[in-house]
Amino acid sequence: MTLLLLHGGLWEDMTVERFWRTPGVLDGLTGAGFTCVAPQRPARPISWESELDQLHQSIPDHPFTVIGASNSCTTAVKLALTHPDQVTGLVLAWPATCGDPELDPRLASRLRRQGATDTVVHALLTGQTLRGLHDHQLARLPMPCALIPAPAASPTHQRHTVDALADLIPHSHTLPVFPETPHPAFAATRTDFLTALTGWLAGIVTATPDRQEEST
Repeated sequence: MTLLLLHGGLWEDMTVERFWRTPGVLDGLTGAGFTCVAPQRPARPISWESELDQLHQSIPDHPFTVIGASNSCTTAVKLALTHPDQVTGLVLAWPATCGDPELDPRLASRLRRQGATDTVVHALLTGQTLRGLHDHQLARLPMPCALIPAPAASPTHQRHTVDALADLIPHSHTLPVFPETPHPAFAATRTDFLTALTGWLAGIVTATPDRQEEST
């Protein structure tokens, strides 16, 4: 199975190295027999569509599962919606919460300080459950989808976002809680994270999708 891994971040200095390689996720998945493609996301996209366009050359030319993380969950969903015959599975890890009345104004201010126009800020932050997306789009996803919640203390990745996605996405499956990969606490959970993720990935090869939730 081929995996396309999209790292987190939104107009931040996040890299594939920091998000996937240094925490040991790429090595762990490769060691488990998966083929991993992990492109560097555009640093300062002006819209989610522009990011998708820039990532187009990294998309495999055969069936694959896409793993989005934090803000790149939006990109992952848009990719799944535009390539439903190629994307056989979807993982939304630590989806970034949209519309928080305290967080979003602070993020908008940061983006403007970094040079984003009001048009760009609106394009990146506006959405329903996920930024850049309407809920009816999430309800159209036809493939199995794993959801990975962040610990309750995470203000950026709030649990109610995962719960809403679980209600909206037809074939969703909620995995246990894990810290985001760049967080220092992730190292102690790396083995359990890889076990949970690879177990779900192996299961979608032959299983009929259904919605279930593992105990956390």
